[in-house]
Amino acid sequence: MQSIDVTRSTVILDPDRTLVLPRPFRLMSDQRSYKISARVMALSESAVHTLLAEIRAEFGDRQLAIDAFFHQRFEEVSPFLNVQSLSEERKLLLGGYFTHEYSLEAAALFNPSMVPHPDQSNVPPGSLRFILSLRATAEGHVSSIVFRSGMLDENSAITMDVASRYSLEPAQVPNSTFEKPLFERKLNELRLMGDFNREVLKGLPGSFTMEELRASIARTSNQLPDSQQDTARSVARETLMLAGSNYEVRFAPESVLSERVLFPVTPSQSNGIEDARLVLFHKEDGPATYYATYTAYDGRMILPQLLETSDFLRFKFITLNGPAVENKGMALFPRQIGGRYAMLGRQDAENIYVMFSDHLHFWHNMQLLLEPAFPWEFVQLGNCGSPIETEAGWLVISHGVGPMRKYCIGAFLLDREDPTKVIGRLPEPLIKPNASERDGYVPNVVYSCGSLVHGDRLIIPYGISDYATTFATMPLNQVLAAME
Repeated sequence: MQSIDVTRSTVILDPDRTLVLPRPFRLMSDQRSYKISARVMALSESAVHTLLAEIRAEFGDRQLAIDAFFHQRFEEVSPFLNVQSLSEERKLLLGGYFTHEYSLEAAALFNPSMVPHPDQSNVPPGSLRFILSLRATAEGHVSSIVFRSGMLDENSAITMDVASRYSLEPAQVPNSTFEKPLFERKLNELRLMGDFNREVLKGLPGSFTMEELRASIARTSNQLPDSQQDTARSVARETLMLAGSNYEVRFAPESVLSERVLFPVTPSQSNGIEDARLVLFHKEDGPATYYATYTAYDGRMILPQLLETSDFLRFKFITLNGPAVENKGMALFPRQIGGRYAMLGRQDAENIYVMFSDHLHFWHNMQLLLEPAFPWEFVQLGNCGSPIETEAGWLVISHGVGPMRKYCIGAFLLDREDPTKVIGRLPEPLIKPNASERDGYVPNVVYSCGSLVHGDRLIIPYGISDYATTFATMPLNQVLAAME
């Protein structure tokens, strides 16, 4: 194999345990909540004032709007606390007792994906502003998606923007809507489209909200005899779970990119949102859009899903459906090929497959693309992000797993017009963990979720042993010339 001049960056993004997010503190039972509430209610107004002042002094500089979050928590828990009219300070104090801080990156900050920033204004000639999505992992091994930004200069030197010390979650978009034909297709995919849901859909307009769906389910359930209620409740629960997994969120426009956190909120994500593979997708009939395939994990089952945004302020979470999306590591091509969407995956946890679809949300067929061939990848192969279009073909950054479960980063090349054809492959890794990269949360791993080409260089951000993140750059022509 021809030599490739791989340059490791001195930029390293270590996890920062001081980045804390206010989160609801949920107790094991309502009885505990009542007891805590009663203790707070027994305090004098003077004691409430003093205690709240102490909390503000201790935590106020760690949170952007701590009073607003306390008030939100009070509103969320007050229906269960049997409390009467209260002073504003007592409401905030009660909210504080049902809040805790979560250190987003206490364990790791890794598995990056890199895309051009939507705002390229005032960028020097030959430079590129970029966004990096990262997997932040902390207590309970729960993962969320966080963001950083930076600049590549004309020589591909990397400068990271200073990250904010604050973290915040988005607000749910009220009255976000579902399109009936698409929702019906998703119900059919999940084998939920029986007599009960046919009646539910009859009671809904062509575009409906979650509230309208709940109301139609309730009306339909009330019309059923007692003998059918148990079955209806089961179908209704799964239908609402499907709807809840398709939702929108929105960050405040004044928020800083590095403050924005996509934290798990649905049952399917309860144990984490993992390994987002971002891609700037160029539509044939519309503006470019950012998509990210990611893995939702509930502690038992993994579920590939899709994230959509145009501005990194408003995000749509979308379920992927069909037998071809039942495992990890999906990566979308950055444009349609022959009028169809294309995506890579690793459906059998060992080999790389390619799939095509007429609809972005539904994937039924897959075709084996690549199997392990070299010792450093005998255990398994997978992609390290979306394919990159070059004049020579679709460049796919890959990973291979070898002895001692060591992960290395490699690459292969697909035909531009027919990506079912592998036209080149590196016999040796591009990047393997060196002496300073071997130790971390998961040892002996280098891994990426998305790279890009800038000028004549390939830029690969990668995680170091599932702990921290760094970058490597190399000449693109050397990578292509080394393909066999």
